[in-house]
Amino acid sequence: MFVRNDCKVFRFCRSKCRRSFMTKRNPRKVRWTKAFRKASGKDMTVDATFEFEKRRNEPVRYDRNLVATTIRAMKRIDEIRTTREKRFLEARLKGSAALQQLADRQAIAEGIRLVPPRARTEIIKEAAAAVGRTAEEAAQVQATLEATGITTMGSLANKGRAAKAAAAAAAGGASSSGFVADGGAMGMSSTAFGAAVAAAGASFTPAGSSSSSSSKA
Repeated sequence: MFVRNDCKVFRFCRSKCRRSFMTKRNPRKVRWTKAFRKASGKDMTVDATFEFEKRRNEPVRYDRNLVATTIRAMKRIDEIRTTREKRFLEARLKGSAALQQLADRQAIAEGIRLVPPRARTEIIKEAAAAVGRTAEEAAQVQATLEATGITTMGSLANKGRAAKAAAAAAAGGASSSGFVADGGAMGMSSTAFGAAVAAAGASFTPAGSSSSSSSKA
């Protein structure tokens, strides 16, 4: 507890808070404080349940029934506030699930070389099945990429093949167009995936499109 010269009393929950107060640290700029969370919109600040708990300057004459009713109301108000805060937090974090999934896909695409070969094959098969490819087509894609040492899109960029891959993909026509729309299922962009296959020199033709590719060639 700290009593200021104007007789204002400050009560601290721990020494960490008291030390920050004595060093005149702004609580709105410290991320772990309630003031920061309320100022940045992380906690619920506007609600009718906050209006009940206030400091009243008018003393109230003791009434046993009033005290019992007030205690019951305090418990009920606290339950309502907890429920609304939970609902507010869920609504605020609703969009983070999609961002986390996107980050996981990017992490898999960038670090696929760190995955054991057997597990890597399973990942590629699952991605191929998600877009309607067969296991043989997925195996052919994997063999084509591994034959040229392209395991991630980062290695493709580091080797300076991005421009050549884009040109080859544009000239490849039907041979690489089968993958351009489906690259996202493997955690990379469609253009980058088609460019990687084209740079690898893959002449893969999706099932059912052999006649069209031969006519274009």
